[in-house]
Amino acid sequence: MLKHDNIIKISNLNEKEIWPYVSRSEVGLLRCNEPQPGIFVAESPNVIERAINAGYEPVSFLIEEKYLDGSIRDGMVRFELIERFPDVPVYTACGEVLKDLIGYKLTRGMLAAFKRKRLMTLSEIIKGKRRIAVLEDIVNPTNIGAIFRSAAALKMDAVILSYGCSDPLYKRASRVAMGNVFLLPWTIMDKDMWPDEGMKILRSECFKTAAMALCNDSVSIADKNLHQEEKLALILGTEGSGLLDETIKQCDYTVKIPMADGVDSLNVAAAAAVAFWELA
Repeated sequence: MLKHDNIIKISNLNEKEIWPYVSRSEVGLLRCNEPQPGIFVAESPNVIERAINAGYEPVSFLIEEKYLDGSIRDGMVRFELIERFPDVPVYTACGEVLKDLIGYKLTRGMLAAFKRKRLMTLSEIIKGKRRIAVLEDIVNPTNIGAIFRSAAALKMDAVILSYGCSDPLYKRASRVAMGNVFLLPWTIMDKDMWPDEGMKILRSECFKTAAMALCNDSVSIADKNLHQEEKLALILGTEGSGLLDETIKQCDYTVKIPMADGVDSLNVAAAAAVAFWELA
């Protein structure tokens, strides 16, 4: 049984305390406390645990009522995570009410709302790093999550996102990443910072830049000089159109992954995984 003194049963979907879970706008959660950092919602015990271990402060928990007495122990709800925060409210309701509340069936047992942290600057993030990924205007949160999962698994040192990218703390992104967004340093550049100012900062820290793009003058990802670079930033572009021409022109390398005849490209998350494996 959950041992917690602040369990609150939800009877009204309009209760203001549960607004982070009701909100259909993750951008609204991101900006709710401006100029201070906003809020994000994490789904599944693994993601929630990694957020907690990374120092994010929970605002509240939301769990399905059937788990409260401990009779269902299928790994979906982790009491020990909740019990670490006796003063943080735990909201609960039956499955049907929760489905109406969040818009889908809660298959992983629990959600948690967290306070965001203030993001570090690009200069702060890349200090002392050797291999980083720079993501340009990648808007699909599934791809963002998959890239973070590969980056963590394949030993990249950090991930940098342009202003136009989907946020790594959006619920779907962090879930697809299996919580690995909390294991890697990352930041989002300010609007209009990329590519010009961002490239200058990378060069000031002695990074060579490699644009992942399908161009006739590309080098293979197996290129010896590429592998020997002490500091390397791998730059990946948005789904479909890829990197901006302006970005490619400013890079030290244009790199392609050799593919079989008839196949012109990989999904950006798949291409990222190949590049990280080869070059990290």
